Amino acid sequence: MNIAHIKKRLHHRSPYLLLDQVSEHSSETLTAHFTPGSEHFFMEGHFPGMPVVPGAMMQEMTTQAAGLLIAEYYSPTPDYNSEINKGHALGVLRSVQYAKFKSFARPGDEMVIKVSLLETSENLFRFKALIEVEGKKIMANEFTLVNISDEKLRG
Repeated sequence: MNIAHIKKRLHHRSPYLLLDQVSEHSSETLTAHFTPGSEHFFMEGHFPGMPVVPGAMMQEMTTQAAGLLIAEYYSPTPDYNSEINKGHALGVLRSVQYAKFKSFARPGDEMVIKVSLLETSENLFRFKALIEVEGKKIMANEFTLVNISDEKLRG
């Protein structure tokens, strides 16, 4: 799945789109990739002279990968297109059950983001995820996403 297809499914855009490509996906798992550069907005001040990807951004990467899986396989609209289909906000973060950070990712590291769907109930989706760099797990989490009306996002 290339960046054009990712943009078709997700509402996120630069500078907040944190997936470069998808190498594998099914209705229960998805593997995405992201390589942060020193120019990414979240690297500039985290930390000067020793840039590392913030934990909050790693959480967001797993959330976006899970949201992509939802949009691809569990959308209430067939062949969901974020530019055309209105009325749904797919994969909105509802809760984080846990998050554990074991190491760091730095500019130029290829981050491999793996999400697995654990459970679904109506419009709720519970996932577990991990992020690896060079085959080593640097982060693991579990979280729940929900599909809601996009009216709730407008305020």
